[in-house]
Amino acid sequence: MKFIVMHMCKKFASVFALFFIILHAVAQQYPDSQKDGKYILVNGAKLWVVLVGKGDPLFIIPGGPGGAHISYRSFDPLAAHNMIVYFDAFGRGKSDTAKNVREYSLERDIEDIEGLRVGLHLEQINVLGHSYGGLVAQGYAAKYPQHVKHLVLANTFHSFIMWQENDDNSNHEIKTNYPEVWADLMKIREQGFVSSDPEHQAIYGKVPYGFLYSYNPDNFQRKPESVSSIKPYPNPNNTKLYYQMVGKDGDFIVGSDIGNFDYRTKLKSLTMPVLIYGGRYDRVAVPEMMIKFKEYCPQAHFVMFEYSGHNPQVEEPEKLFPLLNEFLNNGK
Repeated sequence: MKFIVMHMCKKFASVFALFFIILHAVAQQYPDSQKDGKYILVNGAKLWVVLVGKGDPLFIIPGGPGGAHISYRSFDPLAAHNMIVYFDAFGRGKSDTAKNVREYSLERDIEDIEGLRVGLHLEQINVLGHSYGGLVAQGYAAKYPQHVKHLVLANTFHSFIMWQENDDNSNHEIKTNYPEVWADLMKIREQGFVSSDPEHQAIYGKVPYGFLYSYNPDNFQRKPESVSSIKPYPNPNNTKLYYQMVGKDGDFIVGSDIGNFDYRTKLKSLTMPVLIYGGRYDRVAVPEMMIKFKEYCPQAHFVMFEYSGHNPQVEEPEKLFPLLNEFLNNGK
């Protein structure tokens, strides 16, 4: 979310309820994220896990960094053919949080996937990583290829260079289309404020989620009158975790873990079936950089969704879900 991705950690907090509402209305038969899960001890922390459906396990790795699984329940229809493993990673949602933010890292998230696999007594798993979750998925597939049956990389990033392009493009779009917001932002930046400061976050938050992340912004409009009866999900996005991993000024200059990751030379060596997809209107995982996956991972099947932004599972599910089912159940 920037589950992330430029300020997705903040923006998902404003839209995750919409995804949940849709599913709450049409998918009552599915387990409830609040109460129908269980805790699994992984690397010294309790992680909240919700299992949906039966069949081969499909791990859905949320974005952010900092996002909980709740906004990914739009993938529930895949449970007709798969056992979806939703989980809140360390520091997110209903899972344990760190006493010191330095405990949060990309490497920790990768190792926690392995810990969850072992804790669930699974030999092989299918892995779908969305946005930041795709970093975790790539890292896990490279380190534990023997345990990955199929790999799906959704609207994600192959390197710190691509994430920096996300920052640069997002800021260009804001400067061009929201000049009044940009002017306010420049004023406080001149005073020394950076991305992780609450004042800076408040101004960034004035840019609608749908502007950078959607093909059709109406798909992400909140309806306050519809959410009043929905119990808020705890810790849906951990902002402190986000800026620990992207750097103090991560909306402008990526640093820390996100400023160092690079999978470009590792992708060609992956031997499991790989599906990579993006959205033509994604302004964060930008198409210009997404298509470079074709070069770095030429063995993968690549799809660009023409009427989606950062979330094809919301904007084009009628095309995405058959593709995923075919790939996960028949892909070689």
